[in-house]
Amino acid sequence: MTETFDFTSIELIGDIYDGITMDSSTISDDVEAFEKELVSIIDNLQEKKLLWIKVPIAKAHIIPLLTKYDFIFHHCGENDLMMLRRLISDSIIPTAINHNLGVGAVVIDENRLLVIKDRIKKQYKLPGGYIDDDENISQALLREVFEETGVRIELDSIVSLGHFSPAQFKKSNLYVVCSAKALSTEICIIDTDEIIEARWMDLDEFFSSEEIHQYNKDIVKSAMKDEGLRSKDHEYFTGTDNRHEYYF
Repeated sequence: MTETFDFTSIELIGDIYDGITMDSSTISDDVEAFEKELVSIIDNLQEKKLLWIKVPIAKAHIIPLLTKYDFIFHHCGENDLMMLRRLISDSIIPTAINHNLGVGAVVIDENRLLVIKDRIKKQYKLPGGYIDDDENISQALLREVFEETGVRIELDSIVSLGHFSPAQFKKSNLYVVCSAKALSTEICIIDTDEIIEARWMDLDEFFSSEEIHQYNKDIVKSAMKDEGLRSKDHEYFTGTDNRHEYYF
């Protein structure tokens, strides 16, 4: 919620943690002018707990000024850096992004399993990859499988959760594996920079191959015998940016 204050022209947005975010698009390009506004905000928001600002690359020159006033780094994306300052010394800071999310697919068609090899490990494994920031599990699964194999699928259920730590950049990785139904069967690798092979492999060959990790074998066995968690159509939480999915 946007809050209006008469001591600053910078747009301030409140949050449920009793914090305030400065809208970086409304700050002055003049560093000295911004510093005066920043000092005024800090002095007048002592009843609030946290002060946030998302700094875009184009305004990276204000980062030294923010650190001068005890702002610290919280998390970042490709094009921006989120910084914060405690206005009350013992305020609890919400956990920063500390994990990556990945999806994998168990796609079985007529006793054959869809598998891929990538250029890194060069071993057969389940197709899948990382979930992008603006995706749900189902969207990422369909996109990754299509990019890696050319096969179009429909998600059936979640059959496995794996948690690996440390993983990329010493963060943890949560790996969500889903069973899926094949809507097409023709192999056509789209992401040729990453994937060197995609094929339908006979299940007996898959389970007997010493090249395939036991973890993948156990996931497929579980998918073949258990129903898993299935998507439910229900609007528990609504809003203009609602992209929730529910699995029970």
